[in-house]
Amino acid sequence: MKQLLSSRTLPIPDGISIEVKGRAVRVKGPRGTLTRDFKHLAVDMFLTEQDGHKVLQVDCHFGKKKRLASIRTVCSHVKNMFTGVTKGFEYKMRLVYAHFPININIENVGKKVEIRNFPDRK
Repeated sequence: MKQLLSSRTLPIPDGISIEVKGRAVRVKGPRGTLTRDFKHLAVDMFLTEQDGHKVLQVDCHFGKKKRLASIRTVCSHVKNMFTGVTKGFEYKMRLVYAHFPININIENVGKKVEIRNFPDRK
């Protein structure tokens, strides 16, 4: 069953500027700029104000279950972009091998990881 209009709003935190052009979103904050393109999803995005605060509104017209689920997906991705430009992300990696030993070298002050003796690679 199709739903005529489904929408979701996402409040924009202070210290963050956001641009929406079509379905491309650019978020700027103290830790940098992130850009993401949602052209593959059939949603409408635009900036509005609610109670004096800027809000990103994501709408979907005549959507079935799969298209309606994409609304929350877009909001979650944009919210993660807000986290990325304010707090940042840190990834920790653990390398595990079972039978064939591998060697790891970290180069360029932690920007490059070289894996040696990987199976089928010499």
